[in-house]
Amino acid sequence: MTIRVMLVDDQELLRTGFRMVLQSQQDIEIAAEAGDGAQAVEVAAVSQVDVILMDVRMPRMDGVQATRRICLEPDGTPRAGAPKVLILTTFDLDEYAFAALKAGASGFLLKDVPPTELVTAIRAVHAGDAVVAPTTTRRMIDRFAEVLPVPQPVSGPPALTPLTEREREVFLLVAQGLSNGEIAAELVLSEATVKTHVGRILGKLGLRDRVQAVVLAYEAGLVRAGGV
Repeated sequence: MTIRVMLVDDQELLRTGFRMVLQSQQDIEIAAEAGDGAQAVEVAAVSQVDVILMDVRMPRMDGVQATRRICLEPDGTPRAGAPKVLILTTFDLDEYAFAALKAGASGFLLKDVPPTELVTAIRAVHAGDAVVAPTTTRRMIDRFAEVLPVPQPVSGPPALTPLTEREREVFLLVAQGLSNGEIAAELVLSEATVKTHVGRILGKLGLRDRVQAVVLAYEAGLVRAGGV
């Protein structure tokens, strides 16, 4: 299966570099390009693309706004059939990465990502996985904690109402950055069972991947920067 990729960056030189790397892969096709977020939204609406590499800081419309319009419905629910978005960030300078994950992005990459990692990330996202490892996601949340609004603690918590008791346990461990193997060991379950639980959790909570599960847990006050 060919993965149709869209490149979004206001720097043509960077798009050229990514294009050269990706065109060498037999299973990846550059299906579209855009020079800013507004153009990305327009092109995504009329193009059949699977994965979008999205810059953050661009003229007219930044990558966060563009991601939200592409990935989410006006009411904030995931848009059916929307392409997966990978945010391109310098990390040390971009405090917008967290907001992009809230907007529906499936993860983020550094702009100087090695070619092999870029290709692997695109394939992973296309397969439905999150590009950012859970532990890396938690470190990112810790990094940006000072610029984020303080989460409001919840009682219950109502955010997890649709989940069974076991699914809540798995969800909280996912939010702490544990892998499926680590969760299996913690709860004395098989990895296959944990994977099934994670899939059901994402479906019940309307989440695209583990990255957004961590975001939800942080916003609900179930975890906090630096610990649980």
